[in-house]
Amino acid sequence: MARKITDACVSCGACESACPVGAISMGAEHMEIDAGACIDCGACEGTCPTGAIEAE
Repeated sequence: MARKITDACVSCGACESACPVGAISMGAEHMEIDAGACIDCGACEGTCPTGAIEAE
């Protein structure tokens, strides 16, 4: 099961650099996770300063 980024995201990019598989990129409004590439390791979740990343 992949993680998701909520509207609390401020697009700081901290999660993008933390993702070991490159599943996170800038979307239309905020950072987005490619569910097909996400390995659900949780590495991104701890780096988010606003707590915008959660399990789907």
